[in-house]
Amino acid sequence: MLRIKKLIVHYGPFMALNKISLEVNVGEVVTLVGPNKAGKTTLLLTLSGIVETTEGRVLFQDADITNLDPYKIVARGLGHVPQGRHIFPTISVFDNLMVGAYIRRKAKGEIEEDLTRIYELFPVLKKRGKQRAGTLSGGEQQMLAIGRALMGRPNLLMLDEPSSGLAPRYIDEIFAAFQELNRRGLTIFIVEQEIQRSLAISHRGYVLRNGRLIKKGPAPALVESREVQELCLG
Repeated sequence: MLRIKKLIVHYGPFMALNKISLEVNVGEVVTLVGPNKAGKTTLLLTLSGIVETTEGRVLFQDADITNLDPYKIVARGLGHVPQGRHIFPTISVFDNLMVGAYIRRKAKGEIEEDLTRIYELFPVLKKRGKQRAGTLSGGEQQMLAIGRALMGRPNLLMLDEPSSGLAPRYIDEIFAAFQELNRRGLTIFIVEQEIQRSLAISHRGYVLRNGRLIKKGPAPALVESREVQELCLG
């Protein structure tokens, strides 16, 4: 579904990503792990068209989306839940979800179906539907950010540090939701520092350090790797 070929990204003279090549296959959960400032967030921002590629190609569902406008990438079915959630705090939970469905606003019947599924996945969002999004707890805001992305009906959902700053009970609930979404057929690409939790639900994984991929393999093997544990956990 997603193929990245020798991707290079610069911030001015600084090379943030150095010849990154990886793939995410249909129906997989794939996790990218690494320490702080390894380049994980930069990679997702580049895939979403927010950061410009210096060299290399990004192929999504066999179409070249390298440096395509972000709204066009979303319309092609690539969803992105950014680090820090970035919900709209002054509008309601329901309206935040409807923002996620904007590109499909004419498909009213489908939108109602998707809203029902998201409420089944995260019942608290239905309960808080009329509440201003900024008044939700951190865990509830993360659920809202995920729900908003799902309202766009992505074929691939990318998530940047979805466990960051959350209480353990919310982390459990959110990662259980990822497993359920994958069982329903959604392909998922997770960027995380919480290696145990994310790799436990993944098929494969990659390890990034200083803008370079240094290791890849089946998720169980990476979980057991002393090198990966020392790199990510210190």
